[in-house]
Amino acid sequence: MKFHPAFFLFVAASLLGAYAAPLGPDVAVLNIRVGKAKELQRVVIGLYDEATPGTVANFKELIRKKFYNGQRFQRVLPGALVQTGDPSSRHGQGDRTGTGGPGYTIPAEIKLNHQTGSVAMARLPDPINPAKNSNGSQFYVSLKPLPKLDGQFTVFGEILEGLDVLEYISNQPTNSNDFPLPKIVIKSIVLEPRVAPPANPSSR
Repeated sequence: MKFHPAFFLFVAASLLGAYAAPLGPDVAVLNIRVGKAKELQRVVIGLYDEATPGTVANFKELIRKKFYNGQRFQRVLPGALVQTGDPSSRHGQGDRTGTGGPGYTIPAEIKLNHQTGSVAMARLPDPINPAKNSNGSQFYVSLKPLPKLDGQFTVFGEILEGLDVLEYISNQPTNSNDFPLPKIVIKSIVLEPRVAPPANPSSR
């Protein structure tokens, strides 16, 4: 059976949407304080520099500026999603918490689907944002596959370490706006070189 060349393009596009993209050279390391705990929790995000270059470049620039330091996780859905990145969250829950950012949006780079551990940019809804531009700083982590969000948001990374920490955070008590009642703070985010996993000896 012969296939038209367009078929292979369709398959390639489908695979790109279904599976993670290649990881870039850096990782983002989050150090998080949950409530009154003295020990910080570590979460590591791998970044899709090639698939979402504009989004990753903006994220890295905000990290270098220490933009995220001191921000709180402002939205959690048990076992499903955690969200942060609003500078107004430093002051706790307010009327406009969840709408803030660095003062700009970034173009959408919607290519990848929401798998367990996917990291994606938040954005305003379609009626006021038909181009699906991403918020300049707010991001969320999907704690399970979220197919209803596929094709709607820019997925730009994946959790490499600390998914259990985010699961724990997602199950903290909240107010009626899904804002966690315990103070869950990003003490810092830093960029570090990604360490590739060791080669499989059996593949040599």
